[in-house]
Amino acid sequence: MTTKNSPYTVNVYDLIRRPGTMREQRISIPVSEKLGEGLIGVPEGETIDLDLRLESMHEGILATGDAQTTAVGVCGRCLIDIEQTVQVDFQELFAYSSDEAFDHEVHDDHVDLEPLIRDAVVLALPFQPVCRPDCPGLDPETGERLADVPDREPSQIVDPRWSALAAFQASDTDEPRPNTEKR
Repeated sequence: MTTKNSPYTVNVYDLIRRPGTMREQRISIPVSEKLGEGLIGVPEGETIDLDLRLESMHEGILATGDAQTTAVGVCGRCLIDIEQTVQVDFQELFAYSSDEAFDHEVHDDHVDLEPLIRDAVVLALPFQPVCRPDCPGLDPETGERLADVPDREPSQIVDPRWSALAAFQASDTDEPRPNTEKR
């Protein structure tokens, strides 16, 4: 849990137990630690721009928002550095403290948006990011980026176990093959 002075905490004192009251605000939150693992993530020091709507309800405070940031990493096919804009929408009810268990609660006079934003951003990151949808990747023999040499075809590596089939070619004609079976 973040502390009350964390950039992810938002004061909701003016909204508590006042159903129908609403407030909209824009917040820029600095990322204090990297979000995401693997090939792409939001680095420490990047900013998350947040458009936030807070609504007071009988059960708690409804937080609805749109978060936007930039993720950096490498292309999963050709391994060049890439940047991608990440935009996520979220909505969560921060319940007033009660005897029931809730994932998110109003703490005194504030709500903690960190787990909500972190989860939304990390889940929106691509598992296999690419620099462009048709990225050809790397040549398996030389390791060259195929996008840098577009006129060159990737080399064909033939598995030696399939070498006996290399001599066979598919027929281009639709002629039926003669039936050689004896009846």
